[in-house]
Amino acid sequence: MADNLHAAAPSHLPWFITAPGDTDILMVVTGIFLLLVVLAVGNIFLRLHTLPERMAHKSQKLQFEIVAVLGLLALFTHQHVFWVAGLLLALVDLPDFGTPLRRIAGSAEKMAGIPPGEGNRAADELERGAAADHGADHPEKASADEPEKAPSDREAA
Repeated sequence: MADNLHAAAPSHLPWFITAPGDTDILMVVTGIFLLLVVLAVGNIFLRLHTLPERMAHKSQKLQFEIVAVLGLLALFTHQHVFWVAGLLLALVDLPDFGTPLRRIAGSAEKMAGIPPGEGNRAADELERGAAADHGADHPEKASADEPEKAPSDREAA
């Protein structure tokens, strides 16, 4: 490069100055460094952003889905209050109301003589029976899925 120097140029140039037509090493290194920094910062941001969801998943919380939805809302709306709410919800242990209620329902089924777990089916059958009785009294209010019965069929039923 010393051969191509202009007469007014200093005799010593810094290492990052390249001759015309040569590859600019400093620009290539800076571009690669910038790309790696952007990827690293994005990775740190996303890991920090999913912190509440990972905390709730690790501790097997019941409210995991709510925390996940709050995290997505925070990500797409840029409202930090959703992230804070998700973090607080991931940290709090909600009481388990489902187990005692299932035990109460099982005991009530046992006292009623219904096999355990059959309470919903029995209630559905009673409801269907009441609807069928109601439809027989008022043919114009019968459900649309039932075919129209002739008057002689209604009287026989």
